[in-house]
Amino acid sequence: MSVTHLIESPTKADGAELWRIARDSAKLDLNSPYAYLLWCRDFAESSVVAREDGKAVGFVTGYRRPDAPEVALVWQVAVDASQRGKGLAGALLDALYTRLVADGVRYLETTITPDNEASIRLFTSFAKRWNAAMETSVLFAGEEFPEAGHLPEELYRIGPLKPRKDPGE
Repeated sequence: MSVTHLIESPTKADGAELWRIARDSAKLDLNSPYAYLLWCRDFAESSVVAREDGKAVGFVTGYRRPDAPEVALVWQVAVDASQRGKGLAGALLDALYTRLVADGVRYLETTITPDNEASIRLFTSFAKRWNAAMETSVLFAGEEFPEAGHLPEELYRIGPLKPRKDPGE
């Protein structure tokens, strides 16, 4: 499916909309509105936002690991309910991949709880599309979280990534 949204780095002005999209997803761990404002200001180069008619309709937030600058960790992927099922999440990841790999990133990481089938499919599909290996391991066991009943966070590590213009190239 073709996605024709404008995909670019977020700006500080996008913070409130990113928070709204994350909140309305009812799936993501919601950060404070302040965190999304800071994210858009401080991690804009490792994040992307999709716009339709000037309005944010999806995003990927991420950062480069300070201890390993060749690794980018995807923090959150969220798509407005009006845009789901159109391939936007994959297009956002592809756009971020193209930018980060050109800047020296060779591995993409994310954490996913075992019950989040949509995210597992998204990142598995991303790895296949870009012909990259994917490894999984438990990063944080459920009992490491302060709230009771938190599922483990599994680390998905994709790479090594190679510079390309389009998936499958």
